[in-house]
Amino acid sequence: MAPNADDTCRAIAAYLARTLDLRTEFVGDISWRERERQFDTGEIQLCWLCGLPYVWKADTPPPAIELVAAPVMAAPRYSGLPRYFSDVVVHAQSPYQSFGDLRGASWAYNEPNSHSGYNVVRHHLKRLGESDGYFGDTIESGAHQISLRMIVNGEIDAAAIDSTVLENELAREPQLKRDIRVIEEMGPSPMPPWVMRSNLPLALKQALRTAFLHMHHDDEGLKALQSWGMARFDSVDDVFYDPIRSMAADARNVRLSMQI
Repeated sequence: MAPNADDTCRAIAAYLARTLDLRTEFVGDISWRERERQFDTGEIQLCWLCGLPYVWKADTPPPAIELVAAPVMAAPRYSGLPRYFSDVVVHAQSPYQSFGDLRGASWAYNEPNSHSGYNVVRHHLKRLGESDGYFGDTIESGAHQISLRMIVNGEIDAAAIDSTVLENELAREPQLKRDIRVIEEMGPSPMPPWVMRSNLPLALKQALRTAFLHMHHDDEGLKALQSWGMARFDSVDDVFYDPIRSMAADARNVRLSMQI
């Protein structure tokens, strides 16, 4: 997840340590790419992963990962389900009023392995019949929070931001509400899941799932959830992520702009 979720992940690691009587360590001092590499090699055993790389990893035989649970956000917008949206954000003073106004505009995406910032946008363009380049200049920012800063600073016109990341960034920096506007939403999409390495002992895998699903009944666990606007975790299965598989297949040949 985005860096603004690090404190919550650290709190969840502490909750798991206490609940399961384990030694845990939150790995947060390296890049997300290095964290994902370490998860792939088994150096990290548990992580919160975007839905798009989840389906890629789950569909690579033999699958080396398993689902643990998916967060349910507390805000009414999410209807008590493990889902989220991609909010199309522009500067508050920009002339853009809808996605349809963005033809030829400059666009940032966090990274090409992201569902919320890249995959769902290409799927949206495919549905509109726009497969051969819709935006003007495009740039890979590296993170949703960086995309937001670029919009505020006038470096790019728009970006699709994970709604949960956006809500937490607005809670951390309320002044952003004066600087940005949401002009459209894409989704909902299945919520990024927590996943674990398949080679963990069966008893530990069962204990991890139980701990996540009961976290909202524990004072420390509930505090960790509330720190990122979550209400609880729900059990999910692999089929729940089929919409992301379908969107990725539909978007396979879609270009955001003539540049990429």
